[in-house]
Amino acid sequence: MMAAPAVSSHSTMKSSHLASLTPDWMNNEVLTGTSIMAVEFDGGVVVGADSRTSMGVYVSNRVTDKLTRVTDHIYCCRSGSAADTQAIADIVASHMELLEVKLGDPPRVQIAANTFKEICYNYRDQLMAGIIVAGWDKAKGGQVYTIPLGGMIVRQPVAIGGSGSTYVWGHIDAAYRPNMTKEETVDFVKNTLTLALTRDGSSGGVVRVAIITKDGAERRVFLHNELPQFYQG
Repeated sequence: MMAAPAVSSHSTMKSSHLASLTPDWMNNEVLTGTSIMAVEFDGGVVVGADSRTSMGVYVSNRVTDKLTRVTDHIYCCRSGSAADTQAIADIVASHMELLEVKLGDPPRVQIAANTFKEICYNYRDQLMAGIIVAGWDKAKGGQVYTIPLGGMIVRQPVAIGGSGSTYVWGHIDAAYRPNMTKEETVDFVKNTLTLALTRDGSSGGVVRVAIITKDGAERRVFLHNELPQFYQG
């Protein structure tokens, strides 16, 4: 009977020693934080997000773009695992591109949202993804669909997600009005996200906004020094 090969105690101690020197944040999953938002207005939707990507308490990227193009008229906002949400968005964008070729017409927002929902629901035990899908189509105009963890889907005139959302529901209840103009909606999104990133440690950086109408998407970036100032006591 052959003896089992001896394991070097020196190598074991060495690997254990190196492991103890590894910072805890290097073993954490890359997360998007985060504060994301979408609002319907007469003629389209406005989507917005902060730009901080974190690994535990470590900020791995301060200028992340969390507004992901699905089609020319449909965008999604991503929260949760950066890897999961990027993969889902890429898959849905590919499906929508093929669908547009088959139909000869841009896919509807609800179809894209349902495709997100199917993936998030079927793989709900493996994925950590909270997604807001927003866009414009000629059938229903501007639409916002929320797909939280677990794969439920619901249409809402205003939706917010991520860790920063818990800080701003009171502001949304007080400041949101139906049938706002485009610029009023942009200001509403900018102010809400500024309040979220001011209070939430996992949110920060700049505020990115996309205005989606029948003419496509218009992108804007509000740098930190361009954001409104609120009470921080």
